[in-house]
Amino acid sequence: MTDKTDTILLPENIGASHDLHVFADGCYEPDSGEGGWAFVVYRDDAEVASGFGGVEDTANNTTELIALLKAVEWIDSNAASETAVVWSDSVYVVRGCNQWRHIWKNNGWKKISANAKVRSRTIANPDLWKAIDAHLSRNRLLTIAWCKGHSGLAGNERADELAERGRLSLRGKGAR
Repeated sequence: MTDKTDTILLPENIGASHDLHVFADGCYEPDSGEGGWAFVVYRDDAEVASGFGGVEDTANNTTELIALLKAVEWIDSNAASETAVVWSDSVYVVRGCNQWRHIWKNNGWKKISANAKVRSRTIANPDLWKAIDAHLSRNRLLTIAWCKGHSGLAGNERADELAERGRLSLRGKGAR
């Protein structure tokens, strides 16, 4: 467990210019098909909020997306006027938010191949992507950024711990 009084060691390039630093993470156990999601909110190096939960019959990328969605929902409900960076260790989530969702949205939430003879394909988790897009399009004070997972970054480690607790809560093993 991470000591909440530790300073959050933020990745370089995005520093103190944000009021909130939020870490979102998902976890997945392939044998059971169960996953967990979590987010942790920091203001001035202090944890001020968190949330976590479990998901049955899921996939890893789905739990990562749910974690991000829950984080941006919390921000919109509790701190919409503050600048915030949401950190994720999922390249899929970060690239999806910052690059691909704009393309997918313009293409009717489908992947379009450059080869005109190839059929377009619906993206995975379109409902989650649409919900995330709605929040990110509405709140211009949000930044989505990548952080390396399992590297000792206190906020990411805390989110990882809570995501696992969320997964275990499905069996009554990780409840608050």
